Amino acid sequence: MRVIRGQAATPEADREATRDLLGAVADSGVPAVRAWPLHRQLAFGRRDANEPGYDDARAAARERGFPPAERSVGGRAVAYTGTTVAFAALEPTDESRAGITERYEAAVETVIDALATVGVDAERGEPADSFCPGDYSVQARCSPTKNGETDAFGKLAGIAQRVTAGAALVSGVVTVADRAEIRDVLEPVYDALDVPFDPKSVGSVAAAGGPADPERVARALEEAVVDGRGRTVESLSAAVDAGRET
Repeated sequence: MRVIRGQAATPEADREATRDLLGAVADSGVPAVRAWPLHRQLAFGRRDANEPGYDDARAAARERGFPPAERSVGGRAVAYTGTTVAFAALEPTDESRAGITERYEAAVETVIDALATVGVDAERGEPADSFCPGDYSVQARCSPTKNGETDAFGKLAGIAQRVTAGAALVSGVVTVADRAEIRDVLEPVYDALDVPFDPKSVGSVAAAGGPADPERVARALEEAVVDGRGRTVESLSAAVDAGRET
C-alpha cells in the first residue's frame, strides 16, 4: 500500500491530488491512503449550492474567517479549522457498484479503531440535527463546554464514498479540536441554508478525551487503514510529480 503524506498548497490542489491518486490506483491496482490536516475553509456540498440562501451562507462563512469552497463528495456544509483531519482510502475495484455498503461499514469501524488508539471511546452514529448528517458517522461522549451544558454525544466524523472505473475512494473528515469555533460558524451558515442544525451536536477528539494534535490523529487513521499491510511511504509532492511523469 502507498502511504502518501503531506498537504498541498491550497484546498483545490489537495482535492486535485486525491483525484489524481484515485486514477493512479485504478491504473496500477496498488491501494493508497492519505491522512492530513485540512486547510481552513467552509466546505459546502452540492445540495447546499442549490439552496436559496446559499449566497448568504457563503457570506456568513467568509465573515467569520472561513473561505467558502465546494466539494464533489459528501453532504452538507462542514467547517475545517486547520486542526481538522481528512483521510482518503483508495482501493482498486473491478465492479463500480459492488461493495459500496461493505466499504462504508468497514470505514466506520476503521475510524472507531483509529480513535481508540488515541484514547477515544467512539461509536457509530450521530446526535440529532448534526452538521452534514449521514448514515455513516462516528460520535463520542464529549465533555461539557463553558456554557453549562451537560456532557453529551457529539459528532466526530462523517464518511463519504466515490467510485470510478477501476477504483473506489472512501474518505472522511475528523474534527480534532476547535469545536466552539466550528459551532460559531456553522450556526449562521445552516440558518442561512434553512437546514436544521444543533450546535451542541458538534464534538471533537479533544473533547472526547483524545489529543488536540492533528498529526497524531492523522497517523492513527493512516495506521488503521494500512492494517498491517506492507507499505511504501511517499511525500505528496513526490507522488504528484511521479504521476505527472507517467
